[in-house]
Amino acid sequence: MQFEPFRKFRNLNNNCSKTSCKYLEKEDVQLVNTQTPYDMIYSGINTWNANLENDLIEKLLAKHESGFFEEIVAKLLVNMGYGSSYDDIIQLKGGPGDGGIDGIIKQDVLGLDKVYIQAKQWDDNTPVPSPKMREFVGALGQKKATKGVYITTSRFTEPAVQCAKEVKETIVLIDGQALAKLMIEYNIGVQLEDTILIKKIDEDFF
Repeated sequence: MQFEPFRKFRNLNNNCSKTSCKYLEKEDVQLVNTQTPYDMIYSGINTWNANLENDLIEKLLAKHESGFFEEIVAKLLVNMGYGSSYDDIIQLKGGPGDGGIDGIIKQDVLGLDKVYIQAKQWDDNTPVPSPKMREFVGALGQKKATKGVYITTSRFTEPAVQCAKEVKETIVLIDGQALAKLMIEYNIGVQLEDTILIKKIDEDFF
């Protein structure tokens, strides 16, 4: 019912005869005819998740406790398979004087390789600029690190993105939208609302 073409289609069937109603526009008829129930279900799921992503970012920005955002980032990376547990976060202090590094996580059980983390809990009006990216790159150089992840609830300026691409270190950038998608995928800050089973004819049975 959230789709206007479907609402028009339903009203057409409920309130009008086939010969008397002409208001359903040609493109609306085409959309209704081409969208299968399966398409409509997944279109609805995409709309739901888009709203959920916005809600997640709002929740993250509303929390101001020291270290909260860094811990969210650490839990997400652990759920994504970096390190064997939350205890593999070697350093997680953040705040002023952190040297451009908010966390260090073991990429393997023995800690032979490490990923360095920077997390910025900023709103969309405060994108991460290139000086902050260069600061992170400098911190990686001091640690002789080759891999870094820069995560923000905001976004990155184009010069910042370009800076991350040009350095020898491998730096993965995760902006607010990508962060929210990952939190949904790896179940950080969300819970299962409902499960829908879609069934079809078992051709082997017949």
